[in-house]
Amino acid sequence: MPLVSSTIDTPVGTLTLIASDSHLRAVLWPLDGELQRVGIDSGDLDDGSNAIAELAGQQIIEHLTGGRQEFDLPIDAVGTDFQRKVWSALSDIAPGTTRTYAEHAAAIGRPEATRAVATAIGRNPFSIVVPCHRVIGADGSLTGFAGGLDAKAWLLDHEAGR
Repeated sequence: MPLVSSTIDTPVGTLTLIASDSHLRAVLWPLDGELQRVGIDSGDLDDGSNAIAELAGQQIIEHLTGGRQEFDLPIDAVGTDFQRKVWSALSDIAPGTTRTYAEHAAAIGRPEATRAVATAIGRNPFSIVVPCHRVIGADGSLTGFAGGLDAKAWLLDHEAGR
């Protein structure tokens, strides 16, 4: 199924939306290696938009400007069963709250798998929509985020109403 690639400008930076005619495939930051990080080949992409990309862009803007708490988008999470389980549980973290990597590992029933959970979170293809930015270090510090730590801090502050 062909994928389209379109960009949107948001209060936190430019994002690239990758979508098929039926599902959102990725929300990416404009940093080197983003397509590789989420397993998408640039040769599979056409510039442009479609109804799914437009809907995703609209909901992301609504979220980032304060009008939307949750997303209602058809997503196609391409990954291992473990990765999909980790990503799915990210949506259980309420806006304005955080969870450590160890807490997230425990939340999916794998308390011994903190490092594997962190690796899976690092491969989340749906930045902002699947809120990996809500996961923080054990000491409360902001750690790894594809959009950079400034963007992660902005998102957390925004969602907490600061």
